[in-house]
Amino acid sequence: MTVPARGGTVAELQAPAYPHLLSLLQVGAVTLPNRVIMGSMHLGLEEESDGFERIAAFYAERARGEVGLIVTGGISPNHAGRPVDQGAVLATDDDVARHRLITDAVHAEGGLIVVQLLHFGRYAKHADLVAPSAIMAPINPLLPRALTGDEVEQTVEDFAHAAELAMDAGYDGVEIMGSEGYLINEFTAAHTNQRDDDWGGDAERRMRFPIEVVTRTRERIGDDPLVLYRLSVLDLVPDGANLGETIRLARQIEGVGASLINTGIGWHESRVPTIATMVPRAAFADATRKVMDAVGIPVAVSNRVNDPEVAERLLAEGAADLVSMARPLLADPAFVQKARQGRADRINTCIACNQACIDHTLAGTLTSCLVNPRAARETILLGIPTTRSRRVAVVGAGPAGMAAATSAARRGHEVTLFDAAPVLGGQFDVARRIPGKEEFAQTLRYFRTELDELGVDVRLSTRVRAVDVQGWDEVVVATGITPRTPEIEGIDHPSVVGYLDVLRGDVVPGDDVAIIGAGGIGFDVATFLTHAPSESAEEFFAQWGVDPLFAAPGALVRPTTTPPSRRVTLLQRRASKLGAGLGLTTGWIHRAELAQKQVRMVAGAEYRRIDDEGLHITVDGADETVAASTIVICAGQEPNRSLADELAALGVTAHIVGGAHVAAELDAKRAIREATELAEVL
Repeated sequence: MTVPARGGTVAELQAPAYPHLLSLLQVGAVTLPNRVIMGSMHLGLEEESDGFERIAAFYAERARGEVGLIVTGGISPNHAGRPVDQGAVLATDDDVARHRLITDAVHAEGGLIVVQLLHFGRYAKHADLVAPSAIMAPINPLLPRALTGDEVEQTVEDFAHAAELAMDAGYDGVEIMGSEGYLINEFTAAHTNQRDDDWGGDAERRMRFPIEVVTRTRERIGDDPLVLYRLSVLDLVPDGANLGETIRLARQIEGVGASLINTGIGWHESRVPTIATMVPRAAFADATRKVMDAVGIPVAVSNRVNDPEVAERLLAEGAADLVSMARPLLADPAFVQKARQGRADRINTCIACNQACIDHTLAGTLTSCLVNPRAARETILLGIPTTRSRRVAVVGAGPAGMAAATSAARRGHEVTLFDAAPVLGGQFDVARRIPGKEEFAQTLRYFRTELDELGVDVRLSTRVRAVDVQGWDEVVVATGITPRTPEIEGIDHPSVVGYLDVLRGDVVPGDDVAIIGAGGIGFDVATFLTHAPSESAEEFFAQWGVDPLFAAPGALVRPTTTPPSRRVTLLQRRASKLGAGLGLTTGWIHRAELAQKQVRMVAGAEYRRIDDEGLHITVDGADETVAASTIVICAGQEPNRSLADELAALGVTAHIVGGAHVAAELDAKRAIREATELAEVL
């Protein structure tokens, strides 16, 4: 099967553009209006005092956007399974009323919704965590206690009881979470199940727990409600299940009453990227196809399906019956509606950055979305039309400027967007050139389309002075950053170049490169200099050691490495680990990618001078020379506030957003959020 490579264009097809994606599907007693499932995504609101009201608004907006079936974030069936001490549980009648807020809101919009029942197992971050065996997860410092046989039986009962309560709360069914390394998945894998009783040992006994959970759930809630099972198609951990075992489990789950199999790829502790932007679109779809071919109930494909054209092709080619998307519906709740209208060009595409969604979840903060800061803030960022249209000048067309311009225009203001560059995007236009960040081009496409649709007057190649915008009602300064030049002897040597020169292609570095600065930009430059994008699933699987036949335990084999095209040394002044400030879910990927290309990483470097021999440094008291024909400066940046200062001198108060406001790191998440929040009050 061939699907578009990562970063391909969004189709601009006219209705009926996606006949498979938008077709009806009978699932048990329920008719779905289309083939799109909103996959489960923990919002963090489940633990907030006003969280369920906000969750209701969040899912209602997705129902209005015509999502076929919504799956909530995971709710624990008992106390031990909650994610954190204050984690949400569906275990008593008192819990039902809060969930009614959600189901009533979704049903009022004509939507369908099921609750995901999720026991965190050894991933839980509280003192009462339990697991099949007392084996610590590598991503959790807490050691779980092994469940007794009686406790296993009680946990099965807790799942069934939670499903009953879900029916009382008005849900259209439940999803049993058996994927991603949580408790049920821990039972099915020899990697985490070392029991010698009826719940562990050979593969059949390891499968007993999920089979009992689904059996008891179906018995308890009757024939009509949906019972989805989230199946780990590929564990991607040592001693995980092989695909043959997974197919056997899928057939047995079907046999005991599941309505639909939703698929998951990889455990949270897996050392194979599964949802980050460098993963080719639909890379794991062939594994889902093998499960679909083995069962008679509908099967949903997941992981890096963020485009209606990709989804349509997967369905048309028989890789799945449905597509499951979580983050793409954070990015654009109207994804399905826009596809039906033949306006896929207006979809705000998920770029799989993880910065505001999964990284927030792991940090214990509220989920949102880098490209859509309204996600999970629907009751806060209302975008109410203005009662007083204003003339708004936005200077700078990077992420902050584009977000400010579109948000203000959407509210009814008359907006003009200026930029000195000949193209939109600012630093985002640079970032899209990094291998693994090609999806960023989709955000630029989205903003270009929105600016045109909203009638924003876009003036590129226009350098703005303070007097040019002095008479406007509101001025937004989004002029970005200026790269910082460190004070190093010889910094003006011909071998020294800036990162923008490299990423824009103005300079072609030599074979030996030293990079001064190991923040996000330094890592991006190192990746740019050593990597080509993975254009196919086959290349990606070889790089990360995924068995293309999915037959090995956990589908893992030895990675195939290719020699680096350059010798690169990445340096920083701080003595801490390089990349410590990168994203929680992607930092390890970036470090692993550079290790694959033999990039040398140096912490605690004192830069002494630059000359014809290269970069002279001192590390741990020892002097050395890094031989480098090219030295790239990635030493941070300063806010570019010259226009704001000029305006202030004229007595004009400007609004400053994005890098012009704070330039500690290039932070598109903060820039877009700040600009969107500003537009709310203009």
